[in-house]
Amino acid sequence: MPRGTHRTTDIARKAKGLQKQLKLTAEQTAKIAAICKESAEQCERIIKAEHGNSAKMGKSIRPLRAGTIKKIEGVLTPDQAAKYDVLIKHTKKSSVDWGVECY
Repeated sequence: MPRGTHRTTDIARKAKGLQKQLKLTAEQTAKIAAICKESAEQCERIIKAEHGNSAKMGKSIRPLRAGTIKKIEGVLTPDQAAKYDVLIKHTKKSSVDWGVECY
């Protein structure tokens, strides 16, 4: 499977996961999938620009991730945003990333 196809499938899968976790509407799910796609594209550009330098990538990706989280929170209701915040805090302890698609 081409890399772009895998990424698109993964973004859709994670958006659907958030839909279940947060009880998102179809419109919210679509908006979040678009935010994640944009973030993944920016992340790919960072990886290419930094030539795999982990320290430089980390400095560039952290603000991207924070911005992505803020954009996603902007789509959510206050109750959903509170649940999303719990998921974000949980990601620091697991491999699931609800904030940004970047590998």
